Amino acid sequence: MQKVDGMNYAPVSQGKINIVCEKGDFVFSVIGLDHGHIFAMCNGLVEAGGVLKDVFDDDSEKVREFKERYPEVKIAENMEKILDDGSIQMIVSAVKPYKRCELGILAMEKGKDFFVDKPGMLTLNEIEKIRSVCKVTNKKYIIYFGERVHVEGAVFAEQLIKKGIIGDVIQITILAPHRLNKNSRPEWFFEKEKNGGIITDLGSHQIEQFLTFAGAKTAKVKSSYLFNYSNKDKINFYDYGEGNLIADNGATCYFQVHWFTPEGLRAWGDGRVFILGTKGYIEVRKYLDISRSIEGDNVFWVDSEGEHYENVTGKAGFLFFGELILDCLNRTEVTMTQEHILEAMKIAILAEESAERN
Repeated sequence: MQKVDGMNYAPVSQGKINIVCEKGDFVFSVIGLDHGHIFAMCNGLVEAGGVLKDVFDDDSEKVREFKERYPEVKIAENMEKILDDGSIQMIVSAVKPYKRCELGILAMEKGKDFFVDKPGMLTLNEIEKIRSVCKVTNKKYIIYFGERVHVEGAVFAEQLIKKGIIGDVIQITILAPHRLNKNSRPEWFFEKEKNGGIITDLGSHQIEQFLTFAGAKTAKVKSSYLFNYSNKDKINFYDYGEGNLIADNGATCYFQVHWFTPEGLRAWGDGRVFILGTKGYIEVRKYLDISRSIEGDNVFWVDSEGEHYENVTGKAGFLFFGELILDCLNRTEVTMTQEHILEAMKIAILAEESAERN
């Protein structure tokens, strides 16, 4: 599994695969291949028992590459063919961010759940549109927050928290550097109205993690900052962002996102999460342990029993995808609620819009 390029980072299960349904019980198709996360999203669903049926994108080269990864997929002539297919339960998409809300609404109005890469929406108005359509159609608009749901170290940390090992969570610090790979990025990536900005995009991951790990429903933005240190040729593009949040239950969060991963790092980012509880604390080194090991999913924790370390690759699993399939089949909200998803994006957008800029 390549780790150098985060845009095309697509985890696969290295432990026991948990198939949650019979073959054919859950069928999904893909519309929109503008971001490499589509491979991670499809990997997770297929591993959990989902059947990939069709793919459509205007770019024939992207479709060819997708077909190489998933030889069983059928190439649709247009997206209407997929939207009108009654055998398909979910549309999965990594279409350009500014097109996601519109496509999601179309999918839900056609009776399909929608699973989309982050950021799932770019404005508060889009959030309200999605909320309204979800209520009317009773369909789901699920966002792929991969930095939590597709990282076994994060899955394991959540399990420790739920067991009460570190007591009540009171503070979380998240460091989320990414590699820019500037020359390979499409032009829309640098345009805020098309990509949402660094906090709306990368920060949504961190805010969703905070709400989940802290057991919070919402949070207020106390402060946020945006800077452009090294990409002055890109107007309205910011390569560094940070924010301070306080949750409705009193927990606080500091998060930092930027595009300054050094070329010498063997992964696309040295993502770390520090979780402080009333009885202990946890650190997750997500993608590698610098200068020591390229292996990710390194979890360190201290509790009343002592000091602990475990590499959990292949042990914690990617539970999200199986739970998501079952939620769609059973119309439940076990893996995450619709309100949780919308709230995470709302906070990210507010942090972006209210940020002090250099």
